Amino acid sequence: MSDRPTIALVGPGAIGTTIAAALHEVGRTPILCGRTAHSQLVLHHDKGEVVVPGPVLNNASIVTHPIELVFVAVKTTQVADCADWLAALCNENTVVCALQNGVEQKTQLELYVNGATVLPSVVWFPAQREPDASVTLRAKPRLTLPSLPQAQRVVDALDGTRCTVELSSDFLSIAWRKLLQNAAAGLMVLANRRSGMFSRTDITSLTLAYLGECLTVARAQGAILQDNVPQEIVEGFQRAPADLGTSILADRQANRPLEWDTRNGVIQRYGRSLSIPTPISDIVVPLLAAGSEGPG
Repeated sequence: MSDRPTIALVGPGAIGTTIAAALHEVGRTPILCGRTAHSQLVLHHDKGEVVVPGPVLNNASIVTHPIELVFVAVKTTQVADCADWLAALCNENTVVCALQNGVEQKTQLELYVNGATVLPSVVWFPAQREPDASVTLRAKPRLTLPSLPQAQRVVDALDGTRCTVELSSDFLSIAWRKLLQNAAAGLMVLANRRSGMFSRTDITSLTLAYLGECLTVARAQGAILQDNVPQEIVEGFQRAPADLGTSILADRQANRPLEWDTRNGVIQRYGRSLSIPTPISDIVVPLLAAGSEGPG
C-alpha cells in the first residue's frame, strides 16, 4: 500500500464536491464517479473557488481495478443505484468512507462493497448545491470517524487539506448527536421553511419535545448524551443564518425522494423495538414518508 492511497469519490454532490475540492487542492484529485458526466466540479468558499477538473465518470465499466480509498457521498436513498460503482471500485483491501447521514451507514453499504471495510463518518459542515451544479461551502469542513486502524487511511488522504479529520473512541455518541440534529431539521420539511423558523417560540417548544423523545431512544442505543443536548441543538439552529437550509428540505422542494427513514424513521423504528413511546415521531414520520413517496 502506498503512502498516499488511490482515491475515488462516488457522488459528487454538495458534500462530495467539498471533499473532492479539498483533495484536489493538495494534488490528490480523486477519480470522480456519478450519474451525470460533468466536465468539472466547482466549489465556492469564503475566499474564492476551487475548480476540480473532470470528467465525472458515469459508467462503472471504465474502472479496471479496485481503489484503496473510496468516499461514498450519495444519499442513503441512492445507495442501490450506485451498486455498479461500488462493485467495480471495491475489494477486501479497500476502505470505504461513508459521507452519509444516519447511524446505519455500515450495515447499508456492506451489502455492496465486496468485503471492503466500511467506515462511518459524521460530516460537520453545511454545503449547498446551486442551480448551476456548483457548490457553496458555508463553514470549514470537518469529519469525525471512529478511532479504528483503518481510519488512518482517511486521515492520511486528507492530511494537509482544508478538511480536518477527528478520530473518536466514542463515535456512537457523536453519530447519535448528529442524528438528533438531522431529525430536528426534518421539521423544516413539514413547515417548508429554513433555519429562521426556529426563532418561533412554538417551534422551539415542539423541537425540544421531539428531541427529548429522540434523546431517550439514543441513550437506549448506548449513546452517552447529556440532558442539555436538545437545547444546544435548538440554539444552534437559532444562531444559524435565517436562510440556511438542509439537504432534506432541498430534496422536498425539488420533489426528490427524502432520507426520511435514515434521519427520522430510525428513531421511531428503534423506539418501537425497545417499547419506548415515540408519539411525536408517530406524527412526523408518516408525513415525511408521504411527502417523499406519496401517493397524491
